Amino acid sequence: AEPVAETPAAEAPAMPPRTPSPEGARVFFISPTDGETVSNPVKVVFGIDGMSVAPAGDQAPHSGHHHIIIDAELPDLNLPIPASDNYVHFGDGSTETELTLEPGEHTLQMLLGDHTHIPHDPPLMSDKITVYVE
Repeated sequence: AEPVAETPAAEAPAMPPRTPSPEGARVFFISPTDGETVSNPVKVVFGIDGMSVAPAGDQAPHSGHHHIIIDAELPDLNLPIPASDNYVHFGDGSTETELTLEPGEHTLQMLLGDHTHIPHDPPLMSDKITVYVE
Protein backbone atom coordinates (compact mmCIF):
# COMPACT_ATOMS: atom_id res chain seq x y z
CA ALA A 1 0.00 0.00 0.00
CA GLU A 2 1.15 3.51 -0.76
CA PRO A 3 1.79 5.74 2.28
CA VAL A 4 -0.92 8.36 2.76
CA ALA A 5 0.26 11.93 3.37
CA GLU A 6 -1.25 13.16 6.60
CA THR A 7 -2.74 16.63 6.70
CA PRO A 8 -2.15 18.53 9.92
CA ALA A 9 -5.23 18.62 12.11
CA ALA A 10 -4.80 22.34 12.84
CA GLU A 11 -4.65 23.38 9.20
CA ALA A 12 -5.64 27.02 8.79
CA PRO A 13 -8.95 27.60 7.02
CA ALA A 14 -8.64 28.89 3.47
CA MET A 15 -8.66 32.67 3.35
CA PRO A 16 -11.33 34.21 1.14
CA PRO A 17 -9.85 35.87 -1.95
CA ARG A 18 -9.29 39.61 -1.67
CA THR A 19 -10.78 41.92 -4.29
CA PRO A 20 -8.12 43.82 -6.25
CA SER A 21 -8.03 47.62 -6.06
CA PRO A 22 -6.73 49.70 -8.97
CA GLU A 23 -3.34 51.38 -8.76
CA GLY A 24 -3.56 54.91 -7.40
CA ALA A 25 -6.98 54.45 -5.76
CA ARG A 26 -7.29 56.03 -2.32
CA VAL A 27 -9.69 56.93 0.47
CA PHE A 28 -9.36 60.01 2.65
CA PHE A 29 -11.27 62.31 5.00
CA ILE A 30 -12.73 65.42 3.36
CA SER A 31 -13.87 66.53 6.81
CA PRO A 32 -12.80 66.78 9.61
CA THR A 33 -9.11 67.52 9.08
CA ASP A 34 -6.20 66.19 11.11
CA GLY A 35 -5.82 68.15 14.36
CA GLU A 36 -9.20 69.87 14.04
CA THR A 37 -11.25 70.74 17.13
CA VAL A 38 -14.87 69.68 16.56
CA SER A 39 -18.11 69.48 18.51
CA ASN A 40 -20.85 66.83 18.57
CA PRO A 41 -22.31 65.62 16.41
CA VAL A 42 -19.08 65.34 14.41
CA LYS A 43 -19.85 65.49 10.69
CA VAL A 44 -17.53 63.13 8.83
CA VAL A 45 -17.30 63.28 5.04
CA PHE A 46 -15.55 60.42 3.21
CA GLY A 47 -13.46 60.96 0.09
CA ILE A 48 -12.56 58.35 -2.52
CA ASP A 49 -10.51 58.54 -5.73
CA GLY A 50 -10.07 55.87 -8.39
CA MET A 51 -12.94 53.68 -7.21
CA SER A 52 -16.68 53.96 -6.66
CA VAL A 53 -18.80 53.45 -3.56
CA ALA A 54 -21.25 50.55 -3.64
CA PRO A 55 -23.33 48.98 -0.86
CA ALA A 56 -22.17 45.78 0.82
CA GLY A 57 -23.11 42.80 -1.33
CA ASP A 58 -22.68 44.75 -4.59
CA GLN A 59 -19.83 43.21 -6.58
CA ALA A 60 -19.40 46.09 -9.06
CA PRO A 61 -15.76 46.19 -10.23
CA HIS A 62 -13.48 48.67 -8.45
CA SER A 63 -16.03 49.44 -5.77
CA GLY A 64 -16.39 49.11 -2.02
CA HIS A 65 -17.94 50.69 1.03
CA HIS A 66 -16.50 52.75 3.85
CA HIS A 67 -15.66 51.79 7.43
CA ILE A 68 -14.46 54.19 10.11
CA ILE A 69 -12.02 52.94 12.70
CA ILE A 70 -12.40 54.97 15.89
CA ASP A 71 -9.63 54.90 18.52
CA ALA A 72 -8.36 51.51 17.29
CA GLU A 73 -5.74 49.92 15.07
CA LEU A 74 -6.29 48.42 11.64
CA PRO A 75 -7.91 44.97 11.80
CA ASP A 76 -6.50 41.84 10.11
CA LEU A 77 -6.58 42.88 6.44
CA ASN A 78 -7.25 39.30 5.30
CA LEU A 79 -10.52 38.98 7.22
CA PRO A 80 -13.87 40.76 7.19
CA ILE A 81 -13.69 44.06 9.08
CA PRO A 82 -15.21 43.56 12.53
CA ALA A 83 -18.35 45.50 13.49
CA SER A 84 -18.22 47.25 16.88
CA ASP A 85 -18.18 50.71 18.42
CA ASN A 86 -14.58 51.00 17.16
CA TYR A 87 -15.23 49.61 13.65
CA VAL A 88 -18.26 51.34 12.16
CA HIS A 89 -19.63 49.95 8.88
CA PHE A 90 -21.32 51.95 6.15
CA GLY A 91 -22.56 49.00 4.14
CA ASP A 92 -25.43 51.12 2.82
CA GLY A 93 -22.90 52.94 0.64
CA SER A 94 -23.14 56.26 2.48
CA THR A 95 -20.36 58.80 1.95
CA GLU A 96 -20.86 60.85 5.11
CA THR A 97 -22.09 60.41 8.65
CA GLU A 98 -22.44 62.11 12.01
CA LEU A 99 -20.61 60.61 14.99
CA THR A 100 -21.13 61.40 18.65
CA LEU A 101 -17.80 61.08 20.45
CA GLU A 102 -16.86 61.63 24.07
CA PRO A 103 -15.08 64.96 24.71
CA GLY A 104 -11.32 64.64 24.28
CA GLU A 105 -8.85 63.31 21.74
CA HIS A 106 -9.86 60.64 19.21
CA THR A 107 -8.24 58.97 16.22
CA LEU A 108 -10.19 58.25 13.07
CA GLN A 109 -9.10 56.13 10.11
CA MET A 110 -11.05 55.03 7.07
CA LEU A 111 -10.79 51.54 5.56
CA LEU A 112 -12.60 50.50 2.40
CA GLY A 113 -14.18 47.05 2.37
CA ASP A 114 -15.37 44.99 -0.58
CA HIS A 115 -18.81 43.43 -1.01
CA THR A 116 -18.00 40.98 1.83
CA HIS A 117 -16.42 43.62 4.15
CA ILE A 118 -12.88 42.37 3.40
CA PRO A 119 -10.23 45.04 2.65
CA HIS A 120 -9.04 45.18 -0.96
CA ASP A 121 -5.63 44.08 -2.24
CA PRO A 122 -3.82 46.39 -1.85
CA PRO A 123 -5.96 47.74 1.01
CA LEU A 124 -7.37 51.25 0.72
CA MET A 125 -7.04 53.09 4.00
CA SER A 126 -6.79 56.74 4.87
CA ASP A 127 -4.13 58.33 7.00
CA LYS A 128 -5.08 58.15 10.68
CA ILE A 129 -6.24 61.59 11.82
CA THR A 130 -6.62 63.00 15.31
CA VAL A 131 -9.58 65.18 16.26
CA TYR A 132 -10.34 66.96 19.51
CA VAL A 133 -13.98 66.91 20.60
CA GLU A 134 -15.12 69.84 22.73
